[in-house]
Order: sequence, then C-alpha cells, then structure tokens
Amino acid sequence: MTPLPGLPKRVTVYEVGPRDGLQNESGLIPVEVKAEFVRQLLAAGHCAVETTSFVSPTWVPQLADAAELLAALGPAPEGVRMPVLVPNGKGLERALAAGVREIAVFGSATETFAQKNLNRSVAESLEMFRPVVDRARGAGVAVRGYLSMCFGDPWEGAVDPHVVAGHARTLIDMGVTELSLGDTIGVATPGQVVALLEALGQQGVSVGQLAVHFHDTYGQALANTLIALQHGITVVDASAGGLGGCPYAKSATGNLATEDLLWQLHGLGIETGVDLEALTRTSVWMAGHLGRPSPSRAVQALAKEITS
Repeated sequence: MTPLPGLPKRVTVYEVGPRDGLQNESGLIPVEVKAEFVRQLLAAGHCAVETTSFVSPTWVPQLADAAELLAALGPAPEGVRMPVLVPNGKGLERALAAGVREIAVFGSATETFAQKNLNRSVAESLEMFRPVVDRARGAGVAVRGYLSMCFGDPWEGAVDPHVVAGHARTLIDMGVTELSLGDTIGVATPGQVVALLEALGQQGVSVGQLAVHFHDTYGQALANTLIALQHGITVVDASAGGLGGCPYAKSATGNLATEDLLWQLHGLGIETGVDLEALTRTSVWMAGHLGRPSPSRAVQALAKEITS
C-alpha cells in the first residue's frame, strides 16, 4: 500500500447492496437468500448495511418481504448499523414495529425528479419528511437522509450546488443525522464534487455530517470518491458487486462497487474493517443467484485468483 497525504485513516463503507442493489431486480429473490446476503456482508466486516425498505409493495415488489427479512435477521449486532429506508409515516410505523434503530428518507435536489419519484415538489417532499424525522428522533431512532440528483438531472441538466446546499441545510435542520449526497445518474466529475462541498460549507454543513453516493455511469465514481476523501468525507456508500441503479432515472447505471472501492482504499492504507476477499466471495455467490456476472472490475479480477 502507498498512502497519500490529506486522506482519512479510516473510512466507513455504507453498504447499500441489500436495499438499493436488489430493489430493481425483476425476478423475486427469496427472503432466505436476502437474509444470507446480509449475514455474509456482516461477516465480511461491514459495520453499516442498509437492509431493506418499507416502501409500498406496489411500487417495489422486490422489497415486499421487509418485515419478514428483519425478523429473520434479528436485532443488529452491537456497534453495527442496519438502517431501512422509509418513504413516509406509514413506512416509519412499520419500521418501528419491526424494532429498527435507524431509518433513511430519500429526497430529491431537483423539481422534475421529485415529481417523478415522489409526485410532489422538492419543498413538499421535504415537508413530508418533517413529521417522519420528528417521530423517529423522538423514538430514539437515528435518521439518515438521501439527497438525489445532486450533480446532474437527466431532465434538467446540471444542478446548481448552492440549490443543493440549501436543501441539504433544510434536512440537517430537520434532524437528519447523516446526509448522503447522491450522483444518481453518475455524471459528476471531481471539480463538481469540490464545488458542492464548498457550497455546503458555506451553509454551515460540516463534512462530518455527510456521506457520498456515486454511480459509475461515466467511470468517475472512484475519482469522485478520492476527491471527496481529500476534502474530509469519511463515509462512502457502495454496493457489493456493483448491484443496483435507479428505476426513476433514465440512463442511471449501477452503484459504485464496494470491492472496487475497497481496492482503492486499502491500496491507500485506509482502514475499513471489511475483508475484500470475503466480500468478493459473497458477490460471486449473489451473482450466481441473480444469474449474471458481477460488473465490478475488482470482483472479476479477484474471483479468478480466489477460484484458481
């Protein structure tokens, strides 16, 4: 490994594979497979795994088994985050009934995507989250926020970083404990990442409150991650095997693969606590259940070494 100056000693990898990675799969995956997937991710050393979503089964049939999955998994191990996504108050009620200790809410930085994904304006969607966040925090439940389309929108084009920063400030003031900045269609480049972090700083949002969530549509996810780390970010979203995308955003491809991220971080001497070889075995195993190879470059390379 060869460290670079100005980077954190440790990074938290926030694993989104079980929820964001699997939610758009057309063939229903048995709950037993999903539970084993989460168990293997935890066994590989993950300390943050987003497990599922209490969204309407009509919209996301793949996650209709959320309560059953959480019952199969049991309580999160000590020191491990196992949040679930909730779209509204009804979803929160289901999450609380299942004993969840952390939730996530999903908002948009652009008006068009807010209308297409949430059927309301950005302001209306943020206000919809307010009672959800209040109720969750009152119940002692941590709240993660997602802000999508932070860099570009397929309908609106480039997104003003100061507009994004204003929405982020609203969510932080609302009580969101961690805010993930999403490059939902994967168009960002490092300069845009720096511009957004600077705009957020001007709004009084510290890097300690933020995470980044990059897609790799144009092959920029790792470059964008590196520049974010150099500017103080220490939480990075990624999906085992590069699973996932966004059904409401045309041209969006998969999330940053966790294995690709780990190869970079470990090569820089940054601790993650995640065993790359064990995770690769998990992604190869899941790819077998999905019936197609993992798109992750690191998985493809390491799988040959592991199986040879």
